[in-house]
Amino acid sequence: MSTLTINPPAKINLSLKITHKREDGFHGLKTLVLPLPGLADELRFESAEKFTLHCDTPGVPTDQSNLVSRALHLFEKNTGEEARYRITLKKRIPHGAGLGGGSSDAASTFLALNRLTGTSVPLSRLAEWAGQLGSDIPLFIYESASWCRGKGEIVEPLNLPWTYPILLFKPRFLISTPWAYSRWSNSQQIPGISYTPTKVGEIDLYNDLERPVFEKHRFLGELKQFLLEQPETQTSMMSGSGSTIFAVLRDQKDAAPLIERTLKELDPTLWTHLSIF
Repeated sequence: MSTLTINPPAKINLSLKITHKREDGFHGLKTLVLPLPGLADELRFESAEKFTLHCDTPGVPTDQSNLVSRALHLFEKNTGEEARYRITLKKRIPHGAGLGGGSSDAASTFLALNRLTGTSVPLSRLAEWAGQLGSDIPLFIYESASWCRGKGEIVEPLNLPWTYPILLFKPRFLISTPWAYSRWSNSQQIPGISYTPTKVGEIDLYNDLERPVFEKHRFLGELKQFLLEQPETQTSMMSGSGSTIFAVLRDQKDAAPLIERTLKELDPTLWTHLSIF
């Protein structure tokens, strides 16, 4: 196999509980992660004389700092296989949105190279390698809804019977994940914004990072509260460290009127996406 195209999916966090600050500087957490259908980047691998990375989005680095490059070189180091491919990355998942785009790209690079080189490294081993690059990369190796623990690198895939449409809203600004975690312990709730866990089916939805993020970015708290109060919405929450706020809808036909109303009343420049399961 000399050519392969793979689609790294976005994700949302249905729940995110921070348990403690670890001695290594990271935060202990427990999070339920759900891959999103219909929202994915594209990675195309073509045989070449040497490895190169190309991207269609201005501002995305294509040097050794990109997680795709780092994943490829780690795969080469651990398997002894040369990965001489021209990789073309088409970005569809917004950056700095709490949707896991870069991490998913890295995980998909491991999966693609495993197929292209015929090395058949077990998924558990690929997940170990992925964890060396970032604590939220291993979850994408399993291509499944998962519980993630530790600092995010302990992944337990599960069969999650999720059927509710999810509507994403993202403003133009980005949020740094390390910054959000660094502000967690001393952050305060904003009056008038609901941080109370909600339930959809048998799943409890909550996000401990809403407190520090909303404290600085008040608009995200206002967006969540607005969505909670709309008749089309079962619940609303921030994904990961933001800046995406998602609404769980009662029916997919409710998406169009909710998008129209939200853009009109809050911000006409919001990026939106509807995922149907």
